[in-house]
Amino acid sequence: MYSFKNDYSEGAHKRILDAMIKSNMEQTDGYGTDDYCLKAAEYIKNKMDYNDADVHFLVGGTQTNLTAISSFLKPYEAAIAVSTGHINTHETGAIEATGHKVISAADTYDGKLQACHIEKVLAEHTDEHMVKPKLVYISNPTEIGTIYSKSELKSLSDCCRKHNLFLYLDGARLASALCADGNDIALSDYPRLCDAFYIGGTKCGALMGEALVICNNSLKEDFRYNIKNKGALFAKGRLLGIQFLELFKDNLYFELGDFSNKMAKKLKDGITKAGYKFMIDSDTNQIFPIFPNDIVKKISNNYNYTLWKKEDENNSVLRLVTSWATDETEVENFIEFLNNL
Repeated sequence: MYSFKNDYSEGAHKRILDAMIKSNMEQTDGYGTDDYCLKAAEYIKNKMDYNDADVHFLVGGTQTNLTAISSFLKPYEAAIAVSTGHINTHETGAIEATGHKVISAADTYDGKLQACHIEKVLAEHTDEHMVKPKLVYISNPTEIGTIYSKSELKSLSDCCRKHNLFLYLDGARLASALCADGNDIALSDYPRLCDAFYIGGTKCGALMGEALVICNNSLKEDFRYNIKNKGALFAKGRLLGIQFLELFKDNLYFELGDFSNKMAKKLKDGITKAGYKFMIDSDTNQIFPIFPNDIVKKISNNYNYTLWKKEDENNSVLRLVTSWATDETEVENFIEFLNNL
């Protein structure tokens, strides 16, 4: 049974495994102070064309979000997100557990937050008897595979600066966004428009790992203390550094993101030609086809996927996800299977 359930079912790209094996018996400093981590951080800053940033390597996405947000906010401050935002739906109250409310600003069709949604939240939170909105959380791609345009991201950035808010971007699938058809946001734009963001490795060829980039100088001080306080300071930090060094010493990160998108597009085109529609148009590695429930049952016998929601009494939305390691033959097999139903 082949899986289109997520983009972290496989292990790691061979280059990353080879690099980790090659360095296996080396003795290095711990907790991200080793030469691999330092060099990987420099590679990332070079790719961003932005040297005035602090780069920290953490293990996973939820861990990165809660470590960052809990450091950036005072106890009475809150984060703003759309209803489908990952911190609002799929992180088991991790942000709230650190003492910070997540304010659901809007339920949007395309999963995107807009400046008007932020303005509405600010208008509703007027004094010290309520939490104070201070951080805006978005992800690119969104939870439903759509991407922000540069003008949309700039509008959010301008709104945040106008109201003295932090703009924080979850980049778990940033490679997919960067390589998407129609994308006009370069990696170099993110540190100039966001106060902090992270570059996802777990879903792009790494065994695990996220690179948190802090751009706002006011958020940098003592951040490593909070990493340790949240149990996120990895003793064998070099294992993260090695992976990001491999991903960013050339264009491997972008090549893997591009491949995952190409596999999703091939899957989407085949499903479209078979006569099925989609919940949303996505150019990234997550697609959301709508199938009759009897077809879903037949798919279930041969493939793993995520049941996203019931579209109506007779139809369901599935989430199909491709990855850096998706077997193109399996994509073709799925399309053939669908056509033969």
